[in-house]
Amino acid sequence: MNGVLDGGQWQILAQLKQLRRDVEAPDFIWQLLALLLCLGLAYFLAYRYLRWRRSQNSAPLRLRQMGERLVFPLLASILVGVAAVVLKPFMAVSLLGVALPLLAALALVRMVVFILRHSFSDAHWLAQGERLISALVWLWLALYITDLAPHLIDLFEQVEFRLGRREFNVWMVVHALTTVFFTVMGALWLSSLIENRLMGAANLDGNLRLVAVRVVKAVMTVLALLVALSLFGIDITALSVFTGALGVGLGLGLQKIAANYVAGFILLLERAVRIGNIVQIGTETGTVSEITTRYTVIRGGNGIESIVPNETMIASTVQNQTLSDPRQRLVTRVGVGYASDVEQALQILLACAQKQPRVLSTPAPAAFLVAFGDSSIDLELGFWIADPENGKANLLSAVNLEIWRSFKAQGIEIPFPQREVRVLSG
Repeated sequence: MNGVLDGGQWQILAQLKQLRRDVEAPDFIWQLLALLLCLGLAYFLAYRYLRWRRSQNSAPLRLRQMGERLVFPLLASILVGVAAVVLKPFMAVSLLGVALPLLAALALVRMVVFILRHSFSDAHWLAQGERLISALVWLWLALYITDLAPHLIDLFEQVEFRLGRREFNVWMVVHALTTVFFTVMGALWLSSLIENRLMGAANLDGNLRLVAVRVVKAVMTVLALLVALSLFGIDITALSVFTGALGVGLGLGLQKIAANYVAGFILLLERAVRIGNIVQIGTETGTVSEITTRYTVIRGGNGIESIVPNETMIASTVQNQTLSDPRQRLVTRVGVGYASDVEQALQILLACAQKQPRVLSTPAPAAFLVAFGDSSIDLELGFWIADPENGKANLLSAVNLEIWRSFKAQGIEIPFPQREVRVLSG
């Protein structure tokens, strides 16, 4: 171990002496000017490209967004590499050689952070994860520049331990975790590209888009894990016992949760309930605001959101008021006195409905005499609307208020139950 550290120290001292000689050399200022010129030109070209992209007003594709994040480090790397090749016959280019891996690390960090942001947009740990990934990339770059990386790998390989019948060392574990991480990142990036394509498909139903996106992301992640384990040298056929035990656990301990997930996929595929539909489950009525693989969120007219398990949505009767046709028929009833002109009252009811702009003319409103009550003749007014999401109680209130005003103006009585009490003497 002392030899490893001593060798690393001598390499650092040698690089510091080389850096000092380069700084004191008269052509170092030309290296610095060439580097600044390459960075300035790359920044100018990236700025012009981003400005041109924003003026196109095109759909924000994931691949295009990631290209906008990487355009500066990639352009800077290309320009610095060209400058190093051109200037190498005439002067030392050690500064440009150090700048190249730094720019490559910047591109790598931006790419990984972009994939994480679009793959885990709701994760609270993402802010700390970005800093950790950036720190690890820059740390490895520093070890690479100082030639300490091979010695650190040798040091990790000397720390061995046994797990079952197989021997491992720290470097194997670090290498495996890195392989799994970058393989999963690649899978998430590909799934984000597919998700962007699917969500932009206007001819595809919204529920089918959600199902396809979730299935693609799950399949890509599982395949990435299997590929990473295969690259690490683990026989994936040995996982059959684990998957069998997991299946038994799901069948016994997670039966309800598994049933909700299966019901969620059935609900999304059958498209019997969609986001925005007005549904009634039991006595609760509301608008479907979200459908996940485990539950459905229904927002009532009072603003309260109900989380309904998908198994309930499949097993019970759900009245979807806007499944195939958003039009609904509303009904209001009113009684008039036996001495009133019933035909005139029916015409007034029709006129009151036709005055409301939300009431459809086709089908036309209809008024009926439905019953002879104890103290009144019961009339019914029915009319159709096409926008139940804008509220039904407010429209019924407006129609009833108009009926009361019209009956009052025409002298039509709205009776109420009365009792006649006779007191008989002895």
